[in-house]
Amino acid sequence: MDLDLRDRVYLVTGGSRGLGFAAAEALVREGARVVLSSRRGASAAAAATRLAQGAASANGVAWVAADNADAATPERLIAVAEDRFGRLDGALVSVGGTPPGTVATTPDEAWRAAFETVFLGGVRLARLLGAHLAGTDGKEHGGGGLAGTGGSVVFVLASSVRVPLADLAVSNGLFPGLAGVVKTLADEIGPSGVRVNGILPVRIATDRVRQLDALSGDPDAVRARKSEGIPLRRYGEPEEFGRLAAFVLSPAASYMTGAMIPLDGGAIRSI
Repeated sequence: MDLDLRDRVYLVTGGSRGLGFAAAEALVREGARVVLSSRRGASAAAAATRLAQGAASANGVAWVAADNADAATPERLIAVAEDRFGRLDGALVSVGGTPPGTVATTPDEAWRAAFETVFLGGVRLARLLGAHLAGTDGKEHGGGGLAGTGGSVVFVLASSVRVPLADLAVSNGLFPGLAGVVKTLADEIGPSGVRVNGILPVRIATDRVRQLDALSGDPDAVRARKSEGIPLRRYGEPEEFGRLAAFVLSPAASYMTGAMIPLDGGAIRSI
């Protein structure tokens, strides 16, 4: 299938590693151009170099050191895309993980920090992106995608949108709220042709998941036990996430908006 991504331009936050990098890699493989961001400039630069090696054009990847919690980040990212590539067609908004803990044991400081980064940072970015792609920000720009295609924003969320997770109270509190924002924003900017969706990944074999598995001292045993709870009996691979993200961002998914899309091997049991 041709995803019609060639020469389109996408922002990818948290793009230096894990799911963000996998999505960026899938996008450039399909001929898209990417602006990736990470809080650490060195990590973003190294990821951009790796991506450029597989890009259709050596100049098809840009990077920005930026924190989603910074109120100036959305305008900075959009400006880099417009200045470097002359247009913007959408974004993968990876909001990051949340600290473990129960409601009773998680201090106020942890809730506030997660709210600023995970919730408000994501909302702020999506709000400005939505206005920009819909052409309602009052600025002259090349965004909004090719004629008739609108644009696309995809949030990387979590299975806690559907089912509360043990010992992840902050995730259980914030991610369902973000899912509500996705649905609401899809309603608000849908008439402009701009789509907003969420992906719910479960046990994708990124470096972070491997680190979490290793906390027990026996990561192989943890992986085997966790895999038993997944109908496909295995973890997902980052490449599988990347392919799904590229599809949902692309014009090939032109009639999909306001959706919460599991990538879970069947692990989420709610209907």
